Amino acid sequence: MKRKIYNDLLNWKNKKDNKKPLMILGVRQCGKTHIIKEFCQNEFTNFKEVNLFKDIEVVDIYKQNISSDKKYELLKIKLNFDLEKEDSILFIDEIQECEELISDLKYFCENHNNVKIICAGSLLGVKLNRMKKSYPVGKVDRLYLYPMDFEEFLMAYNEYMLIDYIKKCYKNNEAMGTVIHQKAMDYYKIYLITGGMPESVKNMVKCQNRYIEYDTNILHTIINDYKDDMNKHVSNSAETLKISSIYNSLPSQLMNASKKFQYSNINKGAKSREYYVPLNWLEQSNLIQICKLVKNPEIPLLGFVDENTFKAYLSDVGILNNLVGLSIKNILMDEAKIYKGIITENYVANQLKANGIPLLYWKGSRNSEVDFLISNELDGIIPIEVKSSDSTQSKSLKTYMELFKPKYAIRISSKDFGYNPKTKIKSIPLYAAFLIK
Repeated sequence: MKRKIYNDLLNWKNKKDNKKPLMILGVRQCGKTHIIKEFCQNEFTNFKEVNLFKDIEVVDIYKQNISSDKKYELLKIKLNFDLEKEDSILFIDEIQECEELISDLKYFCENHNNVKIICAGSLLGVKLNRMKKSYPVGKVDRLYLYPMDFEEFLMAYNEYMLIDYIKKCYKNNEAMGTVIHQKAMDYYKIYLITGGMPESVKNMVKCQNRYIEYDTNILHTIINDYKDDMNKHVSNSAETLKISSIYNSLPSQLMNASKKFQYSNINKGAKSREYYVPLNWLEQSNLIQICKLVKNPEIPLLGFVDENTFKAYLSDVGILNNLVGLSIKNILMDEAKIYKGIITENYVANQLKANGIPLLYWKGSRNSEVDFLISNELDGIIPIEVKSSDSTQSKSLKTYMELFKPKYAIRISSKDFGYNPKTKIKSIPLYAAFLIK
């Protein structure tokens, strides 16, 4: 299955005067190892992979109290691989198992800048945040891989003509038309079932959308693996318990009247100071995506963030639906009436995050709230409202428009593309959220 990060990997390879190793971060099982191996095999003549879970001897080399030059020499002998040979690349998987090697990436950048190295790992973000050794600041490039967005999902079905048509209609504010719009909405509902985890998508494609054959245990197993990970790179068992408690509370957190994250929903009397570190663990592991409140929607948005008020979304909408026990029938028949809005909002958050957009929202007086805010140099700050159906009623968006007079607003819903010059609201179908940059 194709992933859009492949183009970023090519840019890294072809960048002139590139001296830095590359680090790929992302939630477990989002496809990091697969896409890196595919890239290395396709784009380099000589490729060597080392997995630090299995190749303990490499870890032992870097834990020795010897010079970086000596470690480099021993590494080449151990792997029987000449890293400096033209058109060669080394892929270090599970690099979080050796922070000494992470620290030594600076040595590769400064002393062997002709060597190409890519590294990745499970819970790598957590490890980097808790390293005792010095991190090679400024000496490593980073890329983030997220679960497959809706465009990549359609790619898995070879629906390239549909993708092109969605992009055309998005650009021109042109309606898709009833038949094609419904086709895209049908795919959107399937995406809510599978989410963007590659194994889950691959299974549904293999079943050719025969839902009875889809293996719902795939997402269930991934969730259990996530919970097993909560024992790793933690200070003690008490922290593990807090991490698990936060994660289990997230579906109900999003059902709050205010939708904001409340520590009291984890345990009665829970305080932020007790759960700050476990919450940070979940964010660094990419298991959750934090959406912060903006006090005043002014440029720069990040300068007006309230760090203490936020919403927390699951990293993948398929994971969310599996976690709360929604069945395929519940999703296809729109039976999750009350929870449907939360599912849709989480989906949009995932699509925006995959595009590298900071997750921010606005809340005013009298419970007025805009789901997301984005900004760019051309249009300024643009409010985004998310609707799970074709409803166009929104006092909150109207309030925001009257107060701050943005150039235009975006409403994401099940309605077709369109633009109302009177209200200055651009209508974007749910399946096109991946196009918002």
